[in-house]
Amino acid sequence: MTGESPELTILLHHPAAETFARLIGERFPQVRAIVAPDSGRLKQYIGEADALLAFHFPVEVFAQAKKLRWFQCTGAGVDSMFPIREKAGHIAVTTARGIHGDLIADYVMAGVTMLHWDFRRFLREQSERKWHPRVVAPLADMTLGVVGLGSIGSTIARRAKSAGMTVVGSKRDISVPVAGVDRLFASDDLRNLLPRCDFVVLAVPATPETIGLIGPAEIARMKPHAFLINIARGNVVVESQLISALQRGAIAGAMLDVFEREPLPHDSPLWDMPNVITTPHVAGNPADYAERVFSIFGDNIERFLKRQPLKNFIDLARGY
Repeated sequence: MTGESPELTILLHHPAAETFARLIGERFPQVRAIVAPDSGRLKQYIGEADALLAFHFPVEVFAQAKKLRWFQCTGAGVDSMFPIREKAGHIAVTTARGIHGDLIADYVMAGVTMLHWDFRRFLREQSERKWHPRVVAPLADMTLGVVGLGSIGSTIARRAKSAGMTVVGSKRDISVPVAGVDRLFASDDLRNLLPRCDFVVLAVPATPETIGLIGPAEIARMKPHAFLINIARGNVVVESQLISALQRGAIAGAMLDVFEREPLPHDSPLWDMPNVITTPHVAGNPADYAERVFSIFGDNIERFLKRQPLKNFIDLARGY
């Protein structure tokens, strides 16, 4: 960049900040990119930033972000902004929605297969050199429910349908069909969706309204042989109630990528449950994450410079 004032200063608060800085420099030499992967550099430079790229919005420096006009989230949810959303109306908020669906669908279908076949038991029996054949019904006989048919949920639905499963799902607007979904339910009609499902996949956006969405009443509506898969946010499920249900066999099992507290505490019962698979919030982390994010971020930089509408714009009042 020359000695002229930059057209845009972007602060990169992300573990892959160096990669994003390189990609910005190659495509936008007129843009100043500041690498700030740690809190020290974040606090040092936030006051100079017109735009911020980060996975979580650092609310602790909001008061110092006097020039900030745009936040590009590298994830699909912006729940980190909820504490300040009444004060952040002047900031355009965009996400990386659309880059996670295929990988998360891989994760979900792997989980469906592992839970259905009880691969944890197979692995235990293998380690003990035990030979216990058993019969299993085909997945095509099963029903999968997707709670939240946004970009990710719709991709999961299509993948489940391609496996021959019956697919049901919930969304706010049920007047528009969703490819691969056999029946739609309104977002507030889980009481009728849940009893139909052999697998329930949570893919709702993180909003104040979805906190505790799956509690004791909802778990009680699930089939005793049903499985829960959560790739949304940990607080969508009342974790203590889920643990209790799993311990007493009210549902058959769960595969969980997100938790109320992350990392999952060492003393959580979820670690040792034979009917639970836990993973460390990795379902939406493709190997080429930075490049996928930049396919949206780079387009948005160009749009921002040209004062055009940004892609994946988020309405903070709704949360998605």
